[in-house]
Amino acid sequence: MMDDLRVLVVDDSALYRKLLTDLLGGIPGIEVVGTAPNGRFALEGIARFEPDVVTLDVEMPDMDGLEVLRRMRSAGADPLVVMVSALTKRGAKVTFDALRLGAFDFVSKPEGRSACESRSDLEGQLKPILAGARKCRESRSRPPVPKIDRPTIPSRTARGNGPVAPPGGRARFGGKGRPEIVAVGVSTGGPAALGRMLSMLPSGFAVPILIVQHIPEGFSEMLVESLNRKCALPVKVGRDGRAIEPGTVYLAPGGRQMKVAPATDGRGGILRITGDPPENNCRPSVDYLMRSVAHLFQERAIGVIMTGMGMDGVLGLKLMKRHGVCVIAQDEKSCVVFGMPEEAIRAGVVDIVLPLSRIAGEIVAQVERRHVAKA
Repeated sequence: MMDDLRVLVVDDSALYRKLLTDLLGGIPGIEVVGTAPNGRFALEGIARFEPDVVTLDVEMPDMDGLEVLRRMRSAGADPLVVMVSALTKRGAKVTFDALRLGAFDFVSKPEGRSACESRSDLEGQLKPILAGARKCRESRSRPPVPKIDRPTIPSRTARGNGPVAPPGGRARFGGKGRPEIVAVGVSTGGPAALGRMLSMLPSGFAVPILIVQHIPEGFSEMLVESLNRKCALPVKVGRDGRAIEPGTVYLAPGGRQMKVAPATDGRGGILRITGDPPENNCRPSVDYLMRSVAHLFQERAIGVIMTGMGMDGVLGLKLMKRHGVCVIAQDEKSCVVFGMPEEAIRAGVVDIVLPLSRIAGEIVAQVERRHVAKA
């Protein structure tokens, strides 16, 4: 039986410190080891209590949550940080910067609600995050798995129903179509992972890349701005009716669904941005995008599943896999949370499992090899 998850609560509001302490204390398997009213006491509490998780208020006087995160990391402390953000423009900006610097996740402070409603809202946000934090802690405690270019969990491909990469080699696929699109799904830990992966793609990359990052409304533009500072490829927020172009990255807008549909002239595809319901409690949803890619592009695609909680993306990848596409998953060691990749591997739809540092190179290699093969 695993020990309780140890949590330090940091907030300059006495009301929110009590609300979070009472809420967390009522969740089985959670122990609140301390509280702190400001950044200075937060750093002292982290050193003293060595918590697994820190809930960190974004907006505090003297030292905001972002500065606490920077100082904590520079001191070598590595608890999982959950930012607690007010729904303000500054709160969103600081929260996004914290995610980019490695914060685990965030919750939004409910506004204009009763104490009972606020508690219920926060509990609904925090429970899945804490479940992911527990899984992350368990993963950290396991010995590292050797890097191999094949699924680390047996899949249908490993049982003889499809190709699998040999150790140290590259998978070869039966699909005859050359890739015309790359579809990527990512969640917890995504902003930092996307920044690293996309920055490794060359400016002359031959096909468009469509990305679903689980992100709420109001964060997409900040993520695109951050990625454009790092990447040779242009990165854009998906807009309804926008034609997808080679060598361009399109990010699903927060709080909306994104899919690809046939262009009116029958050549290529266009984006459709909708208010369709969430899938897997997610909007945007990875399944929603990948299902449309499977229908329109069939074998002429590559699927990528990266760090994140839950199982969003598995059903969409199953549809893509039926057409013989290459599916790449991020490995456990380099994931913030090995949830979405693990579920895809267990479902038997992954061909290659790689650390984050090698995913971009494999995407390029698959596109170039299959383009040459068709030339």
